[in-house]
Amino acid sequence: MNAIVVERYGGVDQLILKQVSKPSLGSTDILVNVKACSVNPIDIKVRSHVYDDYPDYYDLVPQDPYQVLGFDGAGVVVEAGSDVTGFEVGDEVFYAGSPFRHGSNAEYQALDFRSAAKKPPSLSFVQAACMPLTWITAYEALVERMGITKGEQSAILIVNGAGGVGSVASQIARKLLQLPVVITTASRSETVEFSKSMGATHVVNHREDVPWQIADLKLDVPITYVFLTHSTADYLPVATKICAPFGKICSIVQTKQFPQYGTEMMAKSLTFVWELLGTKPRYHVDVVSHGRILEELRTHIESGDVKCHHTQSFPLSVKGMREAHEQIESGGSMGKNGLDAGSADSPFA
Repeated sequence: MNAIVVERYGGVDQLILKQVSKPSLGSTDILVNVKACSVNPIDIKVRSHVYDDYPDYYDLVPQDPYQVLGFDGAGVVVEAGSDVTGFEVGDEVFYAGSPFRHGSNAEYQALDFRSAAKKPPSLSFVQAACMPLTWITAYEALVERMGITKGEQSAILIVNGAGGVGSVASQIARKLLQLPVVITTASRSETVEFSKSMGATHVVNHREDVPWQIADLKLDVPITYVFLTHSTADYLPVATKICAPFGKICSIVQTKQFPQYGTEMMAKSLTFVWELLGTKPRYHVDVVSHGRILEELRTHIESGDVKCHHTQSFPLSVKGMREAHEQIESGGSMGKNGLDAGSADSPFA
């Protein structure tokens, strides 16, 4: 099959087209003909050989002379393992595959059926491919890690509200959990408006004094939760300052510095937790939950409660993949970009 791979880690020029073997299936695997995928910051970090969320990540991935990136996707089931239930050949699915297996930048991908769900009919393959990784990450952070209760009278600050994770976290906080106040950070007029369209009730400028801006809002509910989706070390002191006593801070961004000494973190008895989508597949814990979360997402999309945050498309080709990587590396991207295997410029068409 055709795949876009890296044989040597480094810059975008290391993304190349290669003929590789079609993946074999385990008993709980489905084989998906990939129709679309998306690019996330993890793709850039893995390609650059700087990904460090797991100390042994590069020892855990397939030890082939190449790696297929792509951590979420959408497509059609073409084969199913003997223990697969709930899926049949021909089903349209969307999913976040294991970070430790070859990914979605290929014609075919093998993945555990429990990490997939039926594709929402109202979404295109490209739109559907943009949702899984960011939605599961945000859902786990807000619902599982921080334990936010639906309808509670609390506020949340989401750093980088226009980003891929931040924009769906805003919807989870406002539409699903029905928090009365959802504050996000953004600086450009287009990102401010996009964040508001995703559910933010207030947007503050991260280039200015964030605690001062929040104080100026004169909120009538406490900021009990802070979700860091960018620059943990930079925003941790801000989070500890604005978070209410006994509040919770969650981050998805690895950091070598953890500047909590001299802040109010201990004085306020704040809780800090990490969120990492790959924890469950890495340690084989609660392996059914990702598919369940995506099935719930499917119902929310079809009911109109949640909308897709896809903003730009590229062909699923080497040129398109390199451009998508470069856009994320340049910073300031909004929502999610998707790559279309059905594009005339795609070798997978």
